[in-house]
Amino acid sequence: MTTAAGLYVGLMSGTSTDGVDGVLARIAPDGRPAVLAETSLPMADELRQALLALNAPGDNELERAALASLALAGSYADATARLLSDAGVTAGDVTAIGAHGQTVRHRPDLGYTLQLNAPALLAERTGIAVVADFRTRDVAAGGQGAPLVPAFHAAIFAADVPRAVLNLGGIANVTLLAPGQPVTGFDTGPANMLLDEWCRRHTGQHYDDNGRFAAAGKVDDNILEYLLASEPWLAKRPPKSTGRDLFNAAWLDSRLNAWDGYCRRLTPQDIQATLQRFTARTVAQAIEREAPGTREVLVCGGGARNGGLMRDLAECLNRPVAVTDDHGIPAQSVEALAFAWLAYAHVHRIAAGLPEVTGARGARVLGALYPA
Repeated sequence: MTTAAGLYVGLMSGTSTDGVDGVLARIAPDGRPAVLAETSLPMADELRQALLALNAPGDNELERAALASLALAGSYADATARLLSDAGVTAGDVTAIGAHGQTVRHRPDLGYTLQLNAPALLAERTGIAVVADFRTRDVAAGGQGAPLVPAFHAAIFAADVPRAVLNLGGIANVTLLAPGQPVTGFDTGPANMLLDEWCRRHTGQHYDDNGRFAAAGKVDDNILEYLLASEPWLAKRPPKSTGRDLFNAAWLDSRLNAWDGYCRRLTPQDIQATLQRFTARTVAQAIEREAPGTREVLVCGGGARNGGLMRDLAECLNRPVAVTDDHGIPAQSVEALAFAWLAYAHVHRIAAGLPEVTGARGARVLGALYPA
C-alpha cells in the first residue's frame, strides 16, 4: 500500500447509536491532521434497535450480529462516499479507512471485547484499504482495550499546562496530558448513555436536546448521592474501562427501584436533571482524584453540544471548561478523526496502544488491515 497521499478516512458509531460520524483528513508526516471534509449520517431506526438488542443475550444472536455488521458497513460506505464527494477526491487518493465498529460486548476482565463490523465488505464497497479491530491486540496483551484515543489526543492537544481531554459519548473517557509526564487516560463512567435511555422512555426522543428536558427538573441530592455511592466501579482506580455491560437500563432501574416510593414523588425531569449531574460529578471526581493539578478541560463528543451538561461540568470541575472547537477540531468530529489517525498509526507501525492507559504489558500497534 502507498502512503504518499496522506489521506485517511475515520468512521465512528458510538455507544449512543445515534449515527455515523466520518471525517476525511490529510495527516502530515509528523502526525498532525487537517480535516478536509466531515459528515454525520443518522442511524436507521431498524439498525439502532438491532445493535441495542445485541448488547444483551437473545435468540439467534450470531445471525443477527452478522446482519447488523453488514448493515453497519453499508452505512460506513455511504459516509465514505459522501466524504470523497464533498472533498473532490477519489478512492485511489485515500491510504486507508479507520473504522472502529460498534461495541456490543466489552469484558476485558474475561479477556475479550467485541465490535460488530464488516471491514472486508467496507473495503469491497469503497475500494479503500480498511483498518479495523483496534481493541483486541491490547486486550490480548492484558490491557483494557480502551480508551483508544489518548495517543491521538496527545498528538493534537498537548500543551505547556496540565490539561484533560474529555470525550462525552455514551461513556465518558478522559485523557490526562501533563508536560513531561506519560499520557494517561481511562473511562470515568456514563456520559450520555443513561441520559439517552431516560429521555427515550419519557419523551420518545433519542436524546435530550441541549439539556432542555433536564432543565425542566431539579437535581435530587439524595438520589444523586446514592447513585455515586452504590456503584463500586466508580471508585476503582485506573486502568479501567466500561460500557453497556455495566451501565445500562437494568443498572438504572435497579437503583431507582431501591428508592421506589421516594422516586414516585419526583418527576421524570427531576430524574433527568439528577442523571445529568451524576455524569458531571463522576467526571469531576475522577479528574480530581487522578490529576488534581489539571488546569483546563477540553470537551468533545456529542455531550459537548448539551448546554446543560456543560454547565454542570463547569460547576463540578471548578476549572475552565471549553469545547475542542476552540482549539481547531469540531467536538463532534474528534472521535472520527481519532480513527483516521489510528489508521495512520497502523500503516506507519506507530504503537497507539499505551500501557500507561490500558494496563497492557507493553505498547502495541493496534488494528488489523483489510486491503483494498
